[in-house]
Amino acid sequence: MDPIYNDGPSAIFAMFGVGFFLTMFAFLIFGIIVQWKVYEKAGQPGWAVLVPIYNLLVLFKIMGKPWTWILLVYTPAAIVGIFIVWIGGSLALARNFGKSSGFAVGLMFLPIIFYAILAFDKTIQYRGPNGDATLDDQIESIGKPAL
Repeated sequence: MDPIYNDGPSAIFAMFGVGFFLTMFAFLIFGIIVQWKVYEKAGQPGWAVLVPIYNLLVLFKIMGKPWTWILLVYTPAAIVGIFIVWIGGSLALARNFGKSSGFAVGLMFLPIIFYAILAFDKTIQYRGPNGDATLDDQIESIGKPAL
């Protein structure tokens, strides 16, 4: 048998190089750490980042979007749905952390940098759906007498 056909993995490593794979692995680990910190900052379990599909449900909860957005990602019309989630989700996430739409554009096009800013900047706090930290208190107070 010809040895050329037996070295598939070696050919892939030779084509891309070990440095490429190590760099991509480092970005993967950094992305997991960053998203873990963002989830914890929003009051959600950080380990949810590691569980497929559940991590999207938790992210949608942080964004203040309904769980049905998962259907936009996993349907035959996923191309359109991914753009809706990408744009609308970035805008919602920026707003929920008290940031502007310019920051949302950064989340869309340079996520590794802007998610890291969300994760590690101590001055950025999660404010809840639509950027209002008191919204939950206001909803809970409906029907209660004013003091």
